[in-house]
Amino acid sequence: QVQLVESGGGLVQAGGSLRLSCAAVGRTFSSYAMGWFRQAPGKEREFVAAMSWSGSLTYYADFVKGRFTISRDNAKNTVYLQMNSLKPEDTAVYYCGAHLELLRVRNGEGYWGQGTQVTVSS
Repeated sequence: QVQLVESGGGLVQAGGSLRLSCAAVGRTFSSYAMGWFRQAPGKEREFVAAMSWSGSLTYYADFVKGRFTISRDNAKNTVYLQMNSLKPEDTAVYYCGAHLELLRVRNGEGYWGQGTQVTVSS
């Protein structure tokens, strides 16, 4: 089992940057593919980015390509989401997830944290 705790959210102006972190508690973090999803008010949760256990494979939603970067540090049991050029439409609660299979975490399956709020003002 993996427990996930997100942090790093906050209020930022459009065009600004934030880096989200997701700390995992579990002895086998390095075995898990990790992902980020987000959910805006009144909308369904949507995929943002995912990374394989080794970091060699990544997936991004089209709307974040070139702006967001997912990374991980297996020594620190942490996955990150660097968000640049933020837009008001990026406002949402951001969740990180973990699954042993990359495509399954990309599909929203597995363990999930409680989320961290990101608000982008115009």
